[in-house]
Amino acid sequence: MKIWSLPLFAMLLSAASPPPHWSSMQVSRLLTLMERSSDEGLAEATQDVPRLRQALALGDVDATDALATRMAQNLLGNYIGGCCNAALRSNWHIANGYETFDRRGAIASAVRDDGLDALFGRALPSHPFYAALRAAYSRERDPIRRNTLAANLDRWRWMPRDPGSRYLLVNAAAFEATLWQDGAMIGRWAVVVGKTRSPTPVFAARVTGVVVNPWWEIPPAIARESVAGLLARDPAEAARRGYVRAGQRYRQRPGANNALGRMKLVMPNPYNVYLHDTPAQNLFGQDVRAFSHGCVRVGDALGLAATLLGKPHSRSRLGSLVAKGQTQTLSLPAPIPVYVAYFTAEPDGAGSVRYFPDVYRRDVKAQAPSPEGTCPR
Repeated sequence: MKIWSLPLFAMLLSAASPPPHWSSMQVSRLLTLMERSSDEGLAEATQDVPRLRQALALGDVDATDALATRMAQNLLGNYIGGCCNAALRSNWHIANGYETFDRRGAIASAVRDDGLDALFGRALPSHPFYAALRAAYSRERDPIRRNTLAANLDRWRWMPRDPGSRYLLVNAAAFEATLWQDGAMIGRWAVVVGKTRSPTPVFAARVTGVVVNPWWEIPPAIARESVAGLLARDPAEAARRGYVRAGQRYRQRPGANNALGRMKLVMPNPYNVYLHDTPAQNLFGQDVRAFSHGCVRVGDALGLAATLLGKPHSRSRLGSLVAKGQTQTLSLPAPIPVYVAYFTAEPDGAGSVRYFPDVYRRDVKAQAPSPEGTCPR
């Protein structure tokens, strides 16, 4: 006799359970949702539509229920996870909250409670950028731009449905960071992101504080590339630049030459990528700002820090702390999420769309994840 484990047995039992019974009105509503899915930039799955219509017309209850349930589960999967750009997701490390979502159970409940519209409405992103890109997609006739819009609609479907009441959003393709509060953008900052050979990864983290006058913990790869050699051949110059060695660690003192500039955000993450200041302010004059090893350098970094910290930490107050030269960590009133993402199309706020250079070539082909090092990048 074969002995099944309890989880496997439960899974088999669930798979064998009969589909919910659909009313003719619910089937009609599902067919409408199927037809409208193309408005979301989703490939319209029509292969089963004639079979479902035929089963409904013939009064074949079992076939109607089975087909409708399968089609609804597939459509819901497309709503919550996209359908057409899965290869692009190899670089995406932001969870949207639907990773363990029970589509079968959700469809069964929605059919039982007559809540299909509510279920599918909740499944789509509610962010204003998604709505604007969807409207642009419906108007756009150029096939290349339609593909770009569809890819970015999918990216929004990969984002959390509830990003938080207050959060930072970094768009590496736009070279910008924005601050959002209650669904509205309240701040925007220019940023420098990773070079094409060291792209800024897509990930989520939480910002808990600001470090003023930070030390730079130099990554081993960068130390081997330049810092270790400089310390060996010209200790005086290395000291002038603030480089020190402590055992096997290489560090840079706070100061005018520090690669992190005057501040960095406290946002622990597995990629060791941070938002921070930079002494290379001239780079913000460039339109395409892919110059770092992966980290996100922020223009007016103290302005961003003051905005996140709130009163009494004004920009001038932070400037006074910087002038003292002491390393100090200031805690945010409450942690906020930060999403470091990649969108090559974004609404411009005036009814049109801004298209950004696909610097990492992620719109045209899947790119295997590359090794990510440590800040500053």
